[in-house]
Amino acid sequence: MTSSMTLDQFDILALRREFPILSQPMNGKTLAFLDSAASSQKPRRVIDCLEDYYRRYNANVHRGVYRLSEEATFAFERARGKVARFINARSQREVVFVRNTTEAINLVARSWGDVNLREGDRILLSVMEHHSNLVPWQMLAQRTGAKLEFLSLDGEGRLVLDHLDAQLQGVRLVALTQQSNVLGTINPVAEIARRAHAAGALILVDGAQSVPHMPVDVQALDIDFLAFSGHKMCAPTGIGVLWGRRALLEQMPPFLGGGSMIKVVSLHESSYADVPARFEAGTPAIAEAIALGEAVDFLQEVGMARIYAHERELLGYAIDRLAGVEGLTIYGPQTTEMRGGALSFTLEDVHPHDVAAALDSEGIAVRAGHHCTQPLHAHLNVPATTRASFYLYNTAEEVDRLVAALDKARNLFG
Repeated sequence: MTSSMTLDQFDILALRREFPILSQPMNGKTLAFLDSAASSQKPRRVIDCLEDYYRRYNANVHRGVYRLSEEATFAFERARGKVARFINARSQREVVFVRNTTEAINLVARSWGDVNLREGDRILLSVMEHHSNLVPWQMLAQRTGAKLEFLSLDGEGRLVLDHLDAQLQGVRLVALTQQSNVLGTINPVAEIARRAHAAGALILVDGAQSVPHMPVDVQALDIDFLAFSGHKMCAPTGIGVLWGRRALLEQMPPFLGGGSMIKVVSLHESSYADVPARFEAGTPAIAEAIALGEAVDFLQEVGMARIYAHERELLGYAIDRLAGVEGLTIYGPQTTEMRGGALSFTLEDVHPHDVAAALDSEGIAVRAGHHCTQPLHAHLNVPATTRASFYLYNTAEEVDRLVAALDKARNLFG
């Protein structure tokens, strides 16, 4: 594969022009943004959508009978419908707006978990989970006496499922990432969901790294809960989504109390609104939700299958090129099969933060640290890694710049 490869899925240069930040210089170089696994950049139309809300129809939703409020409410609920269609939910009432993936998982842990789990019940996780899909279950286990069990990894960072059916005995909930934010591993969620349901367990999927990068169909996956964040999929920060099967959501008590989530309130008791309002206490992130809807429109126009194909092609090129960097170790699967575009690596004895700083001097933005996966890094026997992550706006030329900068950093620190 050569750096002159063509990506006929879409015009990458025209697409990049939709993102204003990518045209600005960084340390005297053209910005190469390779940290979309942390937070993606925003296209101009999403930025304009935010500004349009605040300029034209800034008002609270669901309460006012005046025109501005009605327009805001319509746009807010239209965005919910867009999200529902994006993940193939049966109804937009299954879509709950939250702040981020973390809040969505905590909502399920508190609202479903506190009611349904008892001492001795088991929750099955994996060693590769982000802290956001680990700490809430640790806290739930401490409250209820439930026990945490973990799927292990093979030498390439894939889940070991040889004894899954035995491990599922006594499990009430499986909570699993669809794509690792460190290893890039894409887990066989549909297969695991089928086997979990056969064992009587529910399954929650952390889609923070998958929903922005590939087609995700909650019906085809046959899962029970899905959590994801807007800021990783071209939308603003402060808006995320919990999708849940409606029958499950309707059985769950509220997560937070206050305005909007009630039917009737008296001095001593209250009755609660139907879903999803039951889980959306207080004034929501109105502008951010509307802009999330605009981001969904943008991604669908580009095409999620095309985005996934572009990233796989770019990933394959990056793996090939990085293999030529002396002293560099890539963690996770070494091929593009069932792997997403998050590439974590170490460079000889150079600290990952030093690697990231050296790359920044070349105008290349990457992430360094444990990426909120301390147990995974302990499993890998490394304290930290450097991570380059790709999205729809990245190019082969940026991979070439990354490789050249890594060679320069190795010589500098070596």
